[in-house]
Amino acid sequence: MFNQDRHQLRQAYHLVWQKMQNDAPSMTPLEQQIASVIQLHPEYHALLGSAEESSQEFPPELGHTNPYLHMGLHIALQEQIMTDRPVGIRRCYQELLAKTTDEHQIMHQMIDCLAETLWQAQRDQTAPDEIAYLDRLRQLSKQR
Repeated sequence: MFNQDRHQLRQAYHLVWQKMQNDAPSMTPLEQQIASVIQLHPEYHALLGSAEESSQEFPPELGHTNPYLHMGLHIALQEQIMTDRPVGIRRCYQELLAKTTDEHQIMHQMIDCLAETLWQAQRDQTAPDEIAYLDRLRQLSKQR
């Protein structure tokens, strides 16, 4: 999306929010994608309205969800589904979607699988295990 600078990544969300508030006439495709995720999360709108909040910490051990990470995972998952990478993720998504009308809930369940896969890769200092990731996603379909 950008480089690895956390502040720059977070600022992108704030800038898109400002454009949304000012009815900016045009946004790049990436900005449109960010805007669609922001629209799904009104609980983050106050945060995005304050530039000072972009440096805030969200320690998971205190039960805080990092809104920037959460929105980034939404975008990552959307990209995975659009490109069907890993191969089979689009089918998992379509199967889950066929069982419910709550697309946002499905996205959150899939994001949980993605986050777990990324966490394990980080913990083990390895590449994310696509097979384990797809297995987690397939388990979601079996649970429904």
